[in-house]
This record gives sequence, structure tokens and C-alpha cells, in this order.
Amino acid sequence: MTSHRSTPRSAAFRTFIAQGWGPRPAEDLDAADVAPFAARRRAVLSSLFPGEVLVVPAGTLVRRSNDCDYRFRPHSAFAHLTGLGTDREADSVLVLLPTAEGHDAVLYVRPQAARDTEEFFADARYGELWVGPRTTLPALAAQTGIACHDVAALAEEVTAGLDGARGLRLVPDADPAVTAVVTPLRGAVPEKADEEFVTALSELRLVKDEWEVGQLREAVAASARGFEEVVRTLPRAVGHARGERVVEAAFDGNARVEGNGVGYETISAAGDHACTLHWIRNDGAIAPGQLLLLDAGVEVDSLYTADVTRTLPVDGTFTPAQRRVYQAVLDASEAAFAVAKPGVKFREVHEAAMKVVADRLSAWGMLPVDAATSLGEEGQFHRRWMPHGTSHHLGLDVHDCAQARKEMYLDAELREGMVFTIEPGIYIKTEDELAPQELRGIGVRIEDDVLVTADGVENLTAALPRTPDDVEAWMASLR
Repeated sequence: MTSHRSTPRSAAFRTFIAQGWGPRPAEDLDAADVAPFAARRRAVLSSLFPGEVLVVPAGTLVRRSNDCDYRFRPHSAFAHLTGLGTDREADSVLVLLPTAEGHDAVLYVRPQAARDTEEFFADARYGELWVGPRTTLPALAAQTGIACHDVAALAEEVTAGLDGARGLRLVPDADPAVTAVVTPLRGAVPEKADEEFVTALSELRLVKDEWEVGQLREAVAASARGFEEVVRTLPRAVGHARGERVVEAAFDGNARVEGNGVGYETISAAGDHACTLHWIRNDGAIAPGQLLLLDAGVEVDSLYTADVTRTLPVDGTFTPAQRRVYQAVLDASEAAFAVAKPGVKFREVHEAAMKVVADRLSAWGMLPVDAATSLGEEGQFHRRWMPHGTSHHLGLDVHDCAQARKEMYLDAELREGMVFTIEPGIYIKTEDELAPQELRGIGVRIEDDVLVTADGVENLTAALPRTPDDVEAWMASLR
């Protein structure tokens, strides 16, 4: 890429800039709290693929435009197995090398550049004067409990590790450069070997450990504070040409202050925009008398994210029609909560919510058949007004464990330690001629994050009010 930056190149300058520096600040050499948990996750992975070299790249910086990169976020599997969050560590690769007892983990990392190198002062993507210092290999090893080597040694050491190994599995789309380096080393690859590996990495996250649950609680708490900030901001948003972005900015600003940022693009949808499931343009006005559907979650520094939706009356009070739709969605949510417990299949939570949705839509005269017929496999007419699922797993990804097998996800039984959402909704677009006039333009979703316990579920997002009366009282208390 052509660069027009003015960078001194003389030998005299290179000598000069390398001089006169004191010691760098002391680094944290304590093991991170997550280190023992990440070690246990690696041990489970090791047991699934004995004798094989396992390669999990962190990923690389992604260009936004010209010479500007997006903020780096490591691949979720890499973060899960190393415990590294925020923007750590671009271009790194976790490799599990087989041994007689299992695997040795090695973290291959771009080392800190010396001050007499051109990278130090002239590299706008990696240079210390441009983007700050990188963690040294010894400090990173101390923090993670993983041996850290220069990433330049990756090919040579993986080649050595393949001697006598059964093969190599890779997350192929995490970092194209790593895939290009590793692929020539591995020889013949069984069909679907990498796909099976990616699936296993995804399924490894289905049940959260104690540390992960703690991180999700922090994400939920930060998100609740973000929702409070939105309610305080609503009066300023009303009447603004881009009121939805005023709301978005309030939540996203809080997320950036309290955590790593948002876990996904905030949905700030007023009026009919609430009937667009993934409305992230957020460029509309917010008018009195409307509902605001806010679907937003804070991603904390460990990269665990909340995923919460509340539908708020802009004026602080629901109209009778809004309350009718809201109550139907709340009842669907309560029905899902009532069945969710260990041993129940994941899909049964959705089915419980759909029974309520179909019943209400039938009562409002919106279905061409009765509710029972609509719920049948050949019916599903009610899904016109709720086309999404009621639940998805939650964790490092907002839609966590997405590469898991169907029998481990939709058809799986709930297990203690799983964390997922319950989020029924009803969306009636303004131009929907099958709906009663007074219900058109109303979109409602209520989304909570739940933890499966020994005998049921805990609503992690219970601090945010859910009933219409409680929502109104909560909004009044913040204004």
C-alpha cells in the first residue's frame, strides 16, 4: 500500500530515536483470575483430539478503510481458551502440541519491538509510538500461564510438533495469514476435520463455568445502567431529527466507559422501526406516543456480553393498545420461564412461548385458522408476527455456540450452567392489513438473559422491570 506519511529514514535519526529512553513501565506479572479456568477448557479440548496439533488463531487487524483499522477483537475461541480479552493480541496463535500425556499449549505472539527498530517509530499499525506498547512475552506467559514464543517460529515449531502426530486441525477462517502458513505443513486432511474442530470449540462453550457466569453478571449489570441512562436521555431524544441515535449514543457511550463496548450493534427502534427485527440504522426520530424498542448489551473487557431488550413507552405510559400487545409478549415470556429447567429441551422453551403468541393473535382475529392449527407443523401462520426464535445461547458471542450441532443446541436438554435468552416478541407493521387498526405500528420484544440452575433458571436481567406497571414506575423514577 502506498503511504504518504513523512517518516525520517536517515541513519542519524535511527540512532537518535533509539537513545535517551528510560525503562518501560513495570508489567503485571501476576496470573489472571481466568487463567486456571482457561487451562481447564484447554484440557477438555485436548481430551477430544488426542495426538493432534490444534491451531486456534486470534485473528488479525481488519481494515475499515484505506489505512484505518477497526478496533481489534480476538476470535471467541481464542479468547475462551486463553482468557485474553479487549484488543489482545492481534496476530497471535494458540497451538496445542501433542504429548504422551495430552498437549502442551504454546502462545505464538508478535514480540515487543526494540526502540532501535523502524517498527517502533514508523509502523502506524503496530509501532509503539503509534498504538502503544505490546505486552512482552514473559509478562504474557505469567498472566496466561501459557508458554509464549515469537510468532516468527510458528511454522518451524508446528512442523516439529507434527512429527508423529495424527494430524492438524485449524480454525481456518480466523486468520488467512495463519491458514496460509499452516496449510502446506499438514499434508492430507480428512474431510470435515476443521469443521469438526470448529464445532467442538463451539460446543465447549455451551455450559459456562463459574468465572464465565461472573463475567455475564457484570455485563448484565453494566447493561442495566445503560438502560437507565437511556431513560434519562429520552426527553432529549424526543423531537430530535435522529432521536434513535441519541438513544444509541447514550447506551453505547456507557458501554464504552464501563466495558469493552457493545456486544453487537444497538437496536434503537421507535414506532414502526420496532417491527424491523435488526433495525440498526437508528436514524429515525422518536415521537411522543410511540414505543421505543431498545435491544442492547454491554460487552465487558473479557468479551462476554449481555443481550437485553426492553420496550419502553416514550411518554412513560403505555396506551391501551400498546399495553395489550406488551402484555401478550410478557405472558409469552412468562410461559417460557415456567418450562425452562434442566432436562427440558431447548426447543420446548420456544414452543411454550409460541402457544401464547398464537392464542393472542387468534383472539385478535389475525390468524386464518385457530391457534391449535397454526401451531401445527403445516401451519405456523403466527410466525408472520414473530419470525425469530425465542432463545439463543449467550456468552462470548451474542449468539453463542452457533456452530454447535443441532442435537447439541435446539434438540439438546437444558443443563445447569447454560446461559441463554428468552425473548418473545410481536411485531405488527403499520401497513399490515391483517391486523386491527389500533395495533398497527406496534412492535414489542422483551428479552432476558437466564442462567440454568439445579432446578430451574435464574433471570440475570431481573433488575430491569418487565411488567407494564413496573416499567412505567421505573421510568418515572428516573425522570
